[in-house]
Amino acid sequence: MPIRWGILGAGRIAHKFIQDLLTLPGIATGEVELYAVASSSAERAAEFAAQYGIPHQFGTYDGLLTLPDLDVVYVATPHVQHHENALMCLNNGIAVLGEKPFAMNVAQVREMVDIARSRKVFLMEALWSRFIPGIVAALELIESGAIGKVTMVKADFGFKAPFLPERRLFNKALGGGALLDIGIYPLFLAYLVLGKPATLKASATFGTTGVDEQCGMVLTYPDGQIALLDSTLIAQTETAAVIYGDNGYIKLHSRFQDTRGITIKSGDEEPRTLTFDRDTFGYAYEAQHVVDCLRDGLTESPIWSLDDSLNLMELLDAARAEAGITYE
Repeated sequence: MPIRWGILGAGRIAHKFIQDLLTLPGIATGEVELYAVASSSAERAAEFAAQYGIPHQFGTYDGLLTLPDLDVVYVATPHVQHHENALMCLNNGIAVLGEKPFAMNVAQVREMVDIARSRKVFLMEALWSRFIPGIVAALELIESGAIGKVTMVKADFGFKAPFLPERRLFNKALGGGALLDIGIYPLFLAYLVLGKPATLKASATFGTTGVDEQCGMVLTYPDGQIALLDSTLIAQTETAAVIYGDNGYIKLHSRFQDTRGITIKSGDEEPRTLTFDRDTFGYAYEAQHVVDCLRDGLTESPIWSLDDSLNLMELLDAARAEAGITYE
């Protein structure tokens, strides 16, 4: 039987994900099927379905629940709806790949995780960066001792977004702001490389709509390491990351969260660059991983676990508390 995918939300990120999903080998063989799309707008759902040849379309999110043979849903709705949409699917036995941030706070994530585990339904946060080959290679190099003991992580993510108060980025009611939208990536990298910190300090600046337009974080670790992280919606930054060790460094080229190249300097060796070309946006790797997990009967990923998602959301909550970032 094919793995049948449903898509919840028909916005920009859903289009990118679907275009990558359609490159999976299982699509050509019939082992993976793009089966349904649901949107809050019947018109958008119809347009989306027509564009990608999707057989089932719904103008309400719960329309997906009428399909008894739906296997997994990709949740690509606004941040504030992730929790509700994921629970809707999980409570009906449908596996979920949920866009980041997984939910609005750790209490919501914990409820999602508890339900998924109690019902034995697959659930994973769509932290696509964890599956990007360049980041996987960087982790392998670190684990091999190529740069010695890691001492510092520096990462930034910034772009100058058009000021559209009614749209998600600058709209507090939709969970907008720099930290949850893009600051999650530097924080994710620090967690991936160094684990949970001993201390986290954060500061933010706020715009006229009340969202954090910039957010900076400093994390310290029990063994003396440090992470310097920042995000901004009002300036273009390099959006690169450097992982320093006591015997070299690894630079993740821009944009680091879906990097196509890394440079490594190990000891006295000359720096060398590794490239990871691809024809996709980068979402195909996480999509294939979900398919593999479902084929193997797993209920959570062994690579990006639900405990990892809980830990990351705890750090986001801590950063929000430190910086004074609040939502209704």
